[in-house]
Amino acid sequence: MTPIQFGNDHVTIILSDHHEGLWAYRVAAEDITIPVYAPRIQLNGTDIQCDVKQFQLNNNEPLLLPNGSVEYQVTGPVTVQPSLFLTITFRIAPTSPVIRFKYTFSSTGLLHMTKTNGSDELDYFSYNLKHFQPTEIRLSDYNELVHSYTLSEHRVQPSWFKYERMLMGPLLAAEDGSHTVLSGYEHGSQYPDMYTGFQLHSDYTVTVSAKKGNYPNLHALHPEESYTSIWFQFAVVRGSLKEMEHCYRTFILEDISLCNASRKPYIYYNTWAYQERNRHWNRSKYLDSMHLERVLNEIDTAAGLGVEVYVIDTGWYEKTGDWNVDLTRFPDGLQTVKARLDQYGMQLGLWFDPKVAAVSSQILKDHKHCAVSKNGIEPPPFAVWETELSQRMCLVSEYGDAFADHLIRLHQELGVTYFKWDAVGQYECDAAGHGHGSLTDSYEEREQSFAFRLATRLGELAERIALACPGAIIDLDVTESYRSFGLSFLTAGKYFLVNNGPYFPNYNVPADEKDPYYNYNLFFYPGPARGWICRTPLTYDKWIPSVLLLTHYLPDDPVTNQTVNIASLILGQNGLWGDLLGISQEGVSYIASLLGMYKQIREDMTAAPLLQTGQPGTNPEVYEKVNPVSGRGAVVLFANSFGQPFHKARNVQHTYITRNIVHEAVWCTPGVLVSIQEDGYAVIQAEFNEPGAAIIFFGVH
Repeated sequence: MTPIQFGNDHVTIILSDHHEGLWAYRVAAEDITIPVYAPRIQLNGTDIQCDVKQFQLNNNEPLLLPNGSVEYQVTGPVTVQPSLFLTITFRIAPTSPVIRFKYTFSSTGLLHMTKTNGSDELDYFSYNLKHFQPTEIRLSDYNELVHSYTLSEHRVQPSWFKYERMLMGPLLAAEDGSHTVLSGYEHGSQYPDMYTGFQLHSDYTVTVSAKKGNYPNLHALHPEESYTSIWFQFAVVRGSLKEMEHCYRTFILEDISLCNASRKPYIYYNTWAYQERNRHWNRSKYLDSMHLERVLNEIDTAAGLGVEVYVIDTGWYEKTGDWNVDLTRFPDGLQTVKARLDQYGMQLGLWFDPKVAAVSSQILKDHKHCAVSKNGIEPPPFAVWETELSQRMCLVSEYGDAFADHLIRLHQELGVTYFKWDAVGQYECDAAGHGHGSLTDSYEEREQSFAFRLATRLGELAERIALACPGAIIDLDVTESYRSFGLSFLTAGKYFLVNNGPYFPNYNVPADEKDPYYNYNLFFYPGPARGWICRTPLTYDKWIPSVLLLTHYLPDDPVTNQTVNIASLILGQNGLWGDLLGISQEGVSYIASLLGMYKQIREDMTAAPLLQTGQPGTNPEVYEKVNPVSGRGAVVLFANSFGQPFHKARNVQHTYITRNIVHEAVWCTPGVLVSIQEDGYAVIQAEFNEPGAAIIFFGVH
């Protein structure tokens, strides 16, 4: 094979028969090369090892992508099946050691992808980890204690290789004392519902394999039809797991997405919390507050607070599916709302349920064949938040593209830049003819294919909208279990992670079925407790920047509550909601001053990984987000336990020494003493006589 090489200052990809494997990852300027072995695919009942002796570059020049990454594509015939061709697409960012790649299988004749054992028969790639200590990084453990997806990491035991366990990941990192190797796959499902995973072998080989749903049985390969895999990731860095965490976090923040608006640390406000309060506290309808006067008044207050993206939640539309503005609530079709937002330099965001279409909508008339069904039965229409009955639709089908068209239209007509996608379950459809199975497949196979395909489909639709609408942010609500959560959507958007946390029934507190205004939300009220829930998933920040995990905090008076909530917000989740019109003018000014200082250093804080001491609800609970390059950032300290309410309260004292050298310009909330030492580290002392928080900004004016 004529050698083909490309890469950046960190990595060189080598395709040559002088190296082991189908291709190799070489650490630039070092004699470290990791061979990556060829995929195995089952065609017409026979396993085919897809080695290629001679690759050709598909283009004379690589493709430069909008985010600065470079795409290379190579194709070659499979040695043992010359009519079968394998294409590898690589994407390499300018300054990252993390690469992305995917495979496409095509054929000059007719071949069928088969499942002779009733499950997927497709191994994507393999590599060896002998002499390495691996750690499985799971992103989609749903913890009902906090009613949220959470990060978990698991040290791989030797017995797991011996007994050939399969791990879900989607990341596997391994250290050998000098280097760390990482591989991953871009998909998303709740653990332990595995569609792709890491198959361990007794010789310490790791194979990234399809488990279920990756392709329909008898999927045809011929000149007009191919099969393309999901995207995969691979990286090697000199150093420990900590160095890999830093490189990978930067990759997710700066390099994986073609459009970077979702990565910007804007301050968001969403109307939903007040709509819920109006329902449960004022015994009104959810949509009673959805009218022009209220929204305009909220925008004025939001601007005073420092909000930059104002999101109108459910109720702004006449009917789902067509997504036209309800003119009875907004007579000029949100034109006045947009003008007011423009006056303040704010962005407009809207709520959507992507999977529903009102029974009288035009989109349903045009796409009736795309309605979901389970076991051959379409579910009955249902009311969507006090609006017209709606039909559930299959987003994997062509309906998904029609939905995306409406969002692009709203960007063009109204300047909408933020799109919240809510209530998208992963197991909605097992119908045939929607692109996730045919009549020859069982209901179970079609449901598995839908669940697998939905994860990538959502990312594809989000990317299409983001590329068509400059500055667009697509936010996928994953506040409930069994919604797709993983790496695939982060290639184009971000996640709406926590709503109100656990419900009373999560804690086995019986619901009051007789009260039509029963409030099932437990952590719904101002005060420290909600913050314990919302801050728990901040552990993601070592791998996934918290700016991609939107969560909302409550700005209600008094100042102690506002300090706790703004201290939580600035750690990256960046959302506010509640009764804006109920905040005192003093409260508005106080929040504005805190957010004004945060905005001076938020880019530094977004770039900095979170350093955490203690757990939410404990003493101490401290977070440091300081950019090690500039020293700019913040430390926040929370005081939680005071012996109340049954014992005499005791003062709480925290002493914290920063783990980064800090900028000499310091601002802090009252009751805090900050002393910057000769070596540049800060010693922070704070005393509390009630539950609260202290904020220390470094590098602000």
